[in-house]
Amino acid sequence: MKLFGPLYDHCRKLAAHRHAPWYLAFISAIESIFFPVPTDVMLAPMALARPERWWRLGLLATLTSVLGGIVGYGLGYFAIDAVMPWIERAGYDDTYDRVQELFREYGVWIMFVAAFTPIPFKVFTVAGGAAAMPLLPFVLASLVGRGIRFFLVAGVVAWGGPKVEPVFRRYIEIVGWIVAVLILGAIVWLNMRA
Repeated sequence: MKLFGPLYDHCRKLAAHRHAPWYLAFISAIESIFFPVPTDVMLAPMALARPERWWRLGLLATLTSVLGGIVGYGLGYFAIDAVMPWIERAGYDDTYDRVQELFREYGVWIMFVAAFTPIPFKVFTVAGGAAAMPLLPFVLASLVGRGIRFFLVAGVVAWGGPKVEPVFRRYIEIVGWIVAVLILGAIVWLNMRA
């Protein structure tokens, strides 16, 4: 089943659009709240299309992702009872419970790890609010973790340039499925530890 190749091709077309930065900002923000597709899918083709702007794109993705994370935090802090049915319908309820344990066990460090890795950041933003994690450490951990991730993605793609794009496109399906399996593996592992 080809899923990531067509998605990448669509994002590559969007990356050349004059409103592409707005698309990136929107996807980055909603990915931190509920959207299942990672920001990298839009960020990488944009950095490839405009390599001279890689750092601006990394900054835009970072800042809007953190803003979206603050919205997720607010949902967890102020409206967890209203959000819980959505978490359950999305199949994240066991993960959410485990994330609450991780917050109690590791505090701000788990927020940094969630911000940097491909595990579902949205679950951590909502859980951070529900766990009443102090807002300043939440924002700082998100900013550092998301910043490292998005600047790394944009920088590597811009540095590699057009010569890397055919190789990237050829293996996007494999890489996408590997990341999906890693995410599922992380979710299973978190649930087994619960």
